[in-house]
Amino acid sequence: MSFPLLTAAAALPAAGAIVTAAVPAARRTTAKWLALLFSLGTLALAVAVMVRFDPGGDRYQLTESHAWIKDFGVRYELGVDGIGVALIALTALLVPFVVLAGWHDADPLETHSKRWRPTQGFFALILMVEAMVILSFEATDVFLFYVLFEAMLIPMYFLIGGFGDRAHAGGDDRAAAQRSYAAVKFLLYNLAGGLVMLAAVIGLYVVAGNFSLTEIAAARASGELDMATNTERLLFLGFFFAFAVKAPLWPLHTWLPNAMGEATAPVAVLITAVVDKVGTFAMLRFCLGLFPEASRWATPVIIVLALVSIVYGALLAVGQRDIKRLIAYASISHFGFIVLGIFAMTSQGQSGATLYMVNHGISTAALMLVAGFLISRRGSRLIADYGGVQKVAPVLAGTFLVGGLATLSLPGLAPFVSEFLVLVGTFARYPVAGVVATTGIVLAALYTLVLYQRTMTGPVKEEVRAMPDLRPRELAVVAPLIALLLLLGVYPKPLTDIVNPAVRHTMSDVQQKDPRPDVEAAK
Repeated sequence: MSFPLLTAAAALPAAGAIVTAAVPAARRTTAKWLALLFSLGTLALAVAVMVRFDPGGDRYQLTESHAWIKDFGVRYELGVDGIGVALIALTALLVPFVVLAGWHDADPLETHSKRWRPTQGFFALILMVEAMVILSFEATDVFLFYVLFEAMLIPMYFLIGGFGDRAHAGGDDRAAAQRSYAAVKFLLYNLAGGLVMLAAVIGLYVVAGNFSLTEIAAARASGELDMATNTERLLFLGFFFAFAVKAPLWPLHTWLPNAMGEATAPVAVLITAVVDKVGTFAMLRFCLGLFPEASRWATPVIIVLALVSIVYGALLAVGQRDIKRLIAYASISHFGFIVLGIFAMTSQGQSGATLYMVNHGISTAALMLVAGFLISRRGSRLIADYGGVQKVAPVLAGTFLVGGLATLSLPGLAPFVSEFLVLVGTFARYPVAGVVATTGIVLAALYTLVLYQRTMTGPVKEEVRAMPDLRPRELAVVAPLIALLLLLGVYPKPLTDIVNPAVRHTMSDVQQKDPRPDVEAAK
């Protein structure tokens, strides 16, 4: 039997979570180093998955299948395609930076304070989230995926509610209340989506007789399984609703600004750059893979929702006074682009959407983590409390600018390639939708440059005059992310080579071909 690489990639951070949580309370530094080492080990396994994966081979590779709940046909069944490989790599890449950036976020506020925060628990929860997210990108059993989809809410709830942002203007009591509200809202929204999905999962089992994604897809392709049209559409809606909450897509998005605003900056990165990608990934793997006719049927409405997310999220970002909430609303706009690319039903759109998941994760991580370093120095999330930072902390300001420019998809940085492909794919089939989506680019330039102008330029405010520049640990977090943004911005081929074959399979699932160009190529 070959080495179970997919299981190992998820089991290592899970084991790390247990080991880190078991470290004695007085050994906080040991717990931090253990978390970092386990996350780096997971990154090494993710690299091994990428090396072992053959883009020109079978659709699902490195497969594993073992009986789990025999009476109901539930199996521990894993396999990855190019899209899953790319997102596993993103998750494993970002978590070490999350650990490094949050190095002091769970340190006790006072040596013998009742507000002591269990450092070991903070890093253990991060590793547990990583394990569940990686396994969800690998699961090809629908029931196994559902269990992971719901289980990851538990550690995220405690990370938001128990380890919130300390830079809160309302004092400790108000901060605790806001954290609790944000955590409960996050949990309720996602549980509601999960319960609807559970009903659809049960319905799928009743219709198909098993939970295996590959078996159900094969039976549908061969004609052995013929779902009634209304049944397929109802099941699709159950799955899509849960994924739209997780993504998040308007109007199911309102939990995200609260969660990102009240969480620490590293946990906010974990939310939007890692956990939320499970929703958009699942749209590609499960919605399009299991319900092709229903996906085509729902496409016009979903495209409208994606366009509303793009414009609405960007408009609200323009009007924000809180740095972290501005980044949260910008992420809602970006997720609109991802969903638009998926349901444009073109190979360019879906390739762009997958690249957007990866590149948005890197760019948002860079911007949010630098914003977190900035906020920790001043103790405020309000844009109005800053000014002239580039004169006293030029490296911090410079990295903040690069992260912001990546967010607005500046040519030469990684998100530009993704956004360009999404728009090209959308214009090919839905030109009006493409025109509306381009307004999101203009608004992104507005909120990003205004944010930079108000915080980094102008006269130096007295409160920031003594602000230190980035420290070595913080540079170790930001510099690799910026390097990746530059590298993937000028040379995205390594990612596209992995992703494109999987996209062709997805296009085949929904029986779609790219529209022919209006102008014939010159001979």
